[in-house]
Amino acid sequence: MSGQEPPAGSGPGAVAAPGEAAPDEAAPKDGSAEETEERDQPQNAWAARRDLVDHSPRTMKVGAHSRFGGGYTAGDQHGVSGGRVTGDVVMGSKTVHHWSFPGLSTAASASGEIPHRTLERLAAFFVTADDTFDGLVERLRRDRVLVLSGARFTGRRTAALMLLHRLGATPVLALDRDTTPGSLADRFSARDDGTDTGRGDDRARGYLLCDLATRRGNALRETHLLGAADRLAGQDAYAVITVGPTAVLEDDVSPADWRPPTAQDVLAAHLRARTTEETAGRLLGLPDVKEFLHHGHQLREAAAFAQLLGRYAAGEVTEQEVAGFSLGSLENQVQEWFEEDENAVHLRDKAFLIALAAFDDGPYALTAELGDLLYGFLQQTENRSRVPEIPVFGTHVGKRLQLARAHRHEAEEHTEWGPVTQTKAAFDDERAALVLLREVWTGHPSARPALIAWLRRLADDGRPLVRTRAASTVAVLARTDLPSAMALVIEPWATAGRFRHRLVAVNALTLAHHIGTPNIPRILDAWSTAEDRRLHWVAVRAYALIGPERPAQALAALRDATRALYRRPGGPDDFDGEMARELTQAVELLLLSPADAEVLTDLCSRLDDEPAVRDLSLGGFVNACRRTEDDERYGTPLVLRWYARAATDDDRTATEGIARLWREALGDPGHTRLALTALADWVLAANRSTTTEWALAALLPRLVTTPTEYQRLSHLLRTMPGEDGNPPPEVAARLLSTLPPR
Repeated sequence: MSGQEPPAGSGPGAVAAPGEAAPDEAAPKDGSAEETEERDQPQNAWAARRDLVDHSPRTMKVGAHSRFGGGYTAGDQHGVSGGRVTGDVVMGSKTVHHWSFPGLSTAASASGEIPHRTLERLAAFFVTADDTFDGLVERLRRDRVLVLSGARFTGRRTAALMLLHRLGATPVLALDRDTTPGSLADRFSARDDGTDTGRGDDRARGYLLCDLATRRGNALRETHLLGAADRLAGQDAYAVITVGPTAVLEDDVSPADWRPPTAQDVLAAHLRARTTEETAGRLLGLPDVKEFLHHGHQLREAAAFAQLLGRYAAGEVTEQEVAGFSLGSLENQVQEWFEEDENAVHLRDKAFLIALAAFDDGPYALTAELGDLLYGFLQQTENRSRVPEIPVFGTHVGKRLQLARAHRHEAEEHTEWGPVTQTKAAFDDERAALVLLREVWTGHPSARPALIAWLRRLADDGRPLVRTRAASTVAVLARTDLPSAMALVIEPWATAGRFRHRLVAVNALTLAHHIGTPNIPRILDAWSTAEDRRLHWVAVRAYALIGPERPAQALAALRDATRALYRRPGGPDDFDGEMARELTQAVELLLLSPADAEVLTDLCSRLDDEPAVRDLSLGGFVNACRRTEDDERYGTPLVLRWYARAATDDDRTATEGIARLWREALGDPGHTRLALTALADWVLAANRSTTTEWALAALLPRLVTTPTEYQRLSHLLRTMPGEDGNPPPEVAARLLSTLPPR
């Protein structure tokens, strides 16, 4: 077990060399060390769990009443078809697929004629989104040259070829991508004697130029297009130029927008061209095909999938290959992003992709901010003597998200002040975040020092969303490589001096268990008896979160920890009150979990045990009684709602158990005061809700079995103040009448 955190170094991305000493935590960025420690107080377990629920990513969402772990979460099956994308279907060993995408290359190669058979094949498959294509044909016929604007991988190159094909402008010459706006007209010129100049072709009637290179100071202007049109008219030829959404164009250039068809339309068109109408319909109805279309694949991938389906219909490939195509295509895309070649993605964009994987479906501005932070760490990994350079402006949101195959949308984000509307960024394919993190961690280990330094900084962030996403990211790394994630990240957090870091370790272990990482309960069992009280603290917190799936084992571990706490030598001054509070908060969470019935029965059966166990049970119950629906001040108390539901269902075990715990808590000298305070809060809630009043009126008579119990409750109802020091609420008198006579 590693007991020391990897050092952070002195720079924003520095990671200490092997053998260098490391501080337990990074130095505070502002204020004194004493001020930082004062702010670093243990967050209440209930509030911490709420943050985990609110901010966990969509691929491992843990609803307010979800079981942690197991095959199901709130009724949803893990796996792609069940609405979850965790488990072996994504997190297991990656599969390597190499798919070809005929006729859908992303950019023009060197100049050369496109074979006529290629045009005919594309024409057989070509489909448009609407009837605007005919208008583009007429515009090209009139102007001779057309600028077609569209995002990458939307079929814009195929559309350009089909425009030329529709006009009969063949042969088609693909121009070299080195063409610049200023040299455009020269590409369409040929010698009068018919010999080739190397710039044009006297036989060509169609020209295709993909991804025209433009930049500031070298924009495409109308004069360039007019000169090109004159040359083309002299040859009775036509040209289509494709550009991206961020191409630099002068205001006098009006590009035509390409509206791509859907992946379903492309897939259907390819299948009908390859098979019969009946076979195409059958293939489109396959569950694996519907799953493929659900993940927002690119048109080139839809075309390749159609080719595979055609082979499947002919019996040449298996159903497993069809099922694996979608994930294989995604893995190929992720690997392409992190390759190093002449078309490599810029390091800053790679950092953004990693940040988007960590903050998938989170606020875009936050993702971009923390992506640049990671970019600084990665730069120093590449060159430790280099000062990180991060451009302040110039980043195009649309271009970034297009590269990432992601989208923006407006949605609410939970905050400690309530929900607020944010502009969020999310991958089109919800599996991308998990696949990407796995690829970076296992496929590019040289990035680990920067990634670890980045995660350490996120764990120290003041925003709950950031800390939760740091934990969820590490959970994915643990699912991929548990030993490394434990030694390099989780254990240093778990043994850190700051509660904030330890809480991130708790959440990382919880989410790792939630997505199927093995051996997490074994780790917690070992830590619950560790000499290091920091590991003990982490284990107790994590038991409360994963305990609902194994309540008996979790409660047994909590009782053992409580007994050990009470057996520690020393007087009252040496008693670890903080750990005692953590243990009771763990019982509170278990009692309000989906395993509530089992936990209630267990607590009631242990009330006659030694004082330590009794205190644990009653303390956890009283804490649970203070929780209300949606954490509203006067919301319906959760335990009271549980009692009302049990009474309606004639669940005597639950009603008798809740009543017994109330009587024991009210009569126990160590818990009477807090129990009366909680009951007074219930009365105030009943004063605002008739439903709450009815439920409380049904419970109160069961809390009176002795004269002492009657006196205690009647005194509370007769003397309790109203809100803001006002007289007792009217509901108190009505509730007093429900108590049985002495």
